[in-house]
Amino acid sequence: MSSALRSDLFSKRFLLSAATWFFAWAGVIAALGQLLDWTFKLAKYGWWSHAVLGVALVGIPLSIWRSWPRPVEETYESPRTRIRIVKGDLFDEEEHLVIGTCDTFDTAIPNIIERTSLQGIALDRLYGNDVARLDADLDAALVNTEFREKVCKEGKTVRYPLGTVAVVERPPRRLFFVGYTKMDENNNAQGTPDGLWVSLNSLWNAISQHGNGRTVCMPVIGGGMSRMSNIVPTQDSIRFTILSFMFASRTNKICDELRIVLRPQDYDRLDRLELQAFLTSLKPS
Repeated sequence: MSSALRSDLFSKRFLLSAATWFFAWAGVIAALGQLLDWTFKLAKYGWWSHAVLGVALVGIPLSIWRSWPRPVEETYESPRTRIRIVKGDLFDEEEHLVIGTCDTFDTAIPNIIERTSLQGIALDRLYGNDVARLDADLDAALVNTEFREKVCKEGKTVRYPLGTVAVVERPPRRLFFVGYTKMDENNNAQGTPDGLWVSLNSLWNAISQHGNGRTVCMPVIGGGMSRMSNIVPTQDSIRFTILSFMFASRTNKICDELRIVLRPQDYDRLDRLELQAFLTSLKPS
């Protein structure tokens, strides 16, 4: 048994759900047994009580099956879309990708951007560490975007409005670089919940315009160098992102599926039953 499954099976939510289903089943069987006894006077037979108890105990495996942890996903009819939270490597996905960055779209590694950051890994996996090619793609994507100001610092000095999205063609998919953190004069990136919300709204708008309805894969936005992990932990960041996506999807179609991809060590720490309950709660009543 994996540590993730063990954690799910001993979680308060799983135990409470399983207990609720078992007692509901047992209650129905007890009521039905009482009704049959009143009608046919079955209590006088020695086998009757054992039969009722046996059928009631069938509720144990049934309640476990009903509460058993399943893939964290939900399909919606209004808006018509699907959300999945999966374990894996974002860059193994063949769909459109979302990559978080700063408002200056810096790319210099390792002086400004950490090699182990998502953007650093993207440079390695998608561009073969060719910074010049990535810069050219970003410049082309931002050519018609008005910058907000210039900042005196090492690296790129043009600051774009928070939430600017650079859409880069990397067949067979597109890359959506979203600037959701502010880079200061010392090349320290800092994000805020307000800035993240604004940036997510800009991201959904860009995906709606350029994604052609295809599946979009994204990481958890708000950790790492954004320095928001203490303010918006991983679990909350996922809920934050999903809520923003659902609000936007009710106005315009964003994509057929939003797939949030987490590293195995991060996925295993999630309260997946809670996230599934959250996804289900977003269905219209």
